[in-house]
Amino acid sequence: MPRSKRSTGLVTFGLYLIAVVLINMAAVTLFARIDLTRGRVLSLSEASRKAAATLSEPLTVDVFFSRNLPPPYNGVEQALRDLLEEYAHHNPRFFNYRFRDVSAEDGDMTAEARDNQKLAGTYGIHPVQIQAIEKDEVKFQRAYMSLVMIHGDLIEQVSNITTADGLEYRLTTAMRKMNHKISSLLQVEGKIQVRLVLSSALKAVAPLMGLKGLPDLPAEVERAVQALNARTYGKLAFSFVDPPADANLEELSQADNLLLLSWPASNDGRGQAGRGLIGLVVEHGGRKIALPLIDVVRLPILGTQYKLIESEALSRMINDSVENLIEIHDGLGVLTGRRAAPLLGGAAPGSPQEDPQAFSNLREHLSAGYSLKPVNITEGPIPEGIACLLVVNPREPFSEHELYRIDQFLMQGKSLALVLDAFDEQPLSAPGMPGQSSAFVPIETGLERLLAHYGGQIRRSIVLDENAYRQQMPPQMGGGERPLYYAPIIKRQFMNQELAFMQNIKGLVAVKVSPLELAPEAARHPSVKAHRLFASSERSWEMKERITLDPMFLRPPSDKEELHSRPLAYLLEGEFPSYFAGKPLPVRELEPPAGETPAEGQPGKRDAIDLSQVEQRGQFIAKGKPGKLFLLASADMLKNIVIDETGRGANTVFVLNTIDALNGREDVAIMRAKEQTFNPLADTTAGERTFIKFFNIAGLPLLAALFGVGVWVRRSARKRKIQAIFAAAGE
Repeated sequence: MPRSKRSTGLVTFGLYLIAVVLINMAAVTLFARIDLTRGRVLSLSEASRKAAATLSEPLTVDVFFSRNLPPPYNGVEQALRDLLEEYAHHNPRFFNYRFRDVSAEDGDMTAEARDNQKLAGTYGIHPVQIQAIEKDEVKFQRAYMSLVMIHGDLIEQVSNITTADGLEYRLTTAMRKMNHKISSLLQVEGKIQVRLVLSSALKAVAPLMGLKGLPDLPAEVERAVQALNARTYGKLAFSFVDPPADANLEELSQADNLLLLSWPASNDGRGQAGRGLIGLVVEHGGRKIALPLIDVVRLPILGTQYKLIESEALSRMINDSVENLIEIHDGLGVLTGRRAAPLLGGAAPGSPQEDPQAFSNLREHLSAGYSLKPVNITEGPIPEGIACLLVVNPREPFSEHELYRIDQFLMQGKSLALVLDAFDEQPLSAPGMPGQSSAFVPIETGLERLLAHYGGQIRRSIVLDENAYRQQMPPQMGGGERPLYYAPIIKRQFMNQELAFMQNIKGLVAVKVSPLELAPEAARHPSVKAHRLFASSERSWEMKERITLDPMFLRPPSDKEELHSRPLAYLLEGEFPSYFAGKPLPVRELEPPAGETPAEGQPGKRDAIDLSQVEQRGQFIAKGKPGKLFLLASADMLKNIVIDETGRGANTVFVLNTIDALNGREDVAIMRAKEQTFNPLADTTAGERTFIKFFNIAGLPLLAALFGVGVWVRRSARKRKIQAIFAAAGE
């Protein structure tokens, strides 16, 4: 080879080598990735990038995750690594993470793994039980799948990371919570008091009640407070109170909502009758929260059982109470009174049939991101600092003054979430017509007039749909599926995908929902825009009279003209006109004292103080600032029957996203919506499904066989052609 060509080759090789080295160096130092997924589900949202970029102190993530997990858990660790790497990329100075070894190698536990497991225990992290299928057998194993975030003196735990869905939301929410908590703690004046009330008389009967650890409770609570103090900048102060024997225990119990126990004398005469108080009170700034320390359970046959709270639960309850008192979250107003649904717990007055825990899942989800504020507009105005008022199914009429307060709240540019039933479903005391177990009584609260003025209306009917949830019947009832027409399945084509917080929500289940309608566009205020959030299918109809929801008596109508789509949820936004513009401003009517009844034709006592308030005179708003109004005619869609505990169900995400959007937190809503991974194929007919099935079973193998035959024929022809060429050359 000539020297010049050899030199040119060496130079070319050197240039290629340098280019490869530079490319690899750039790949190591520069971070770039293209996310082509719909909704950018593999990239950090703007809220997450902002949460990471705004860190001003080091935040360390300690990950305790077992290796070599079976499917479907084996991909969660890698997804977690990728996500943490993205956070670190946006703030490499203050965001750090490390995976701690907690796995055994070949059955042997290393000293490092053993120490890391002990460390996890100090954070309250323990292995979870997962299910795996190996060789057609279901097996169970315990694995670590959690992490902790350490930011200054604060520690936030993210447990049970069994799926990658919603992981970004959980991490970013924890980061934002820690930032807010630090700011709130630094602004706390004085100490947050943690007061243990425990009567010494209880210690004598504790062993008989199964409460052997009761004498050690003061020391245990003090240790928990000290541990939390190390994470809350020393803002907690512990005190122990042993009420004297002559104290008014009933009064103390009512004042602090403490458990009062009474017991008789023992049969052998060694134990005396007595009473005692027990409870924990966390208080600051005139507010206090009572925490139960004994769980009282009444079991059949076994009788009453008593169980002392566990140490981990004790620390968690104290921490949650502190966060509630210092209000690390934005305030969310929840209407109470007027027989509204018991969203905050407890039974609604006058509604003993309502399960007080029916809304517990939603309450837990909302409490994780908001400070829930009870609002009783009968007793006073809506407090300041609330950007959104949630009104869930009141069933008693509002006074004009109460409607005025709601109207002016919206006029301030704030948000209303109205979840209202058209009917009050009342169980019948005696059987009526066959299949009719409840009476549906129309609800009139006065909110209907406000809605009509703003441009919306709830129709007095229930939407039924052929595309509905199907109930699996037990074998004794014939088996199979039965459609529940009053539970429509809302598919993607009937959902608004234009709004950011609605994206990636593929389907919903509506329950006992009434249709909505808007005033004609010409009659609506031009500054108010209406967004239809979702609607029933084209196979839906309405039940208006003699309503019964017994599936045995429900059939689609014979008149096909009744079948068409109905709007079921709306979001109105803009500058709403006040309902009270041009009308005399209402005055609060006070209830007469007990035993007194106003004379006929005489109004109740007027509150003179309210008349002098600028709320009513000096600052009446005739045309509101830009606000939002959400309208849904189904309180059942907020109950546990459709709101799941994990918070990842489509219905749950829709409700939480809507609340976030009303509170100006669309970035959080968008981030949460990214967890929706269900993306079904388009509906197909029975014939299409049969063809696809046949094609997969027989068509694909046949195509593969034909392709193989074609390749063989082509190669044979080529072989014969080559042989013919060589034969001709030989001649």
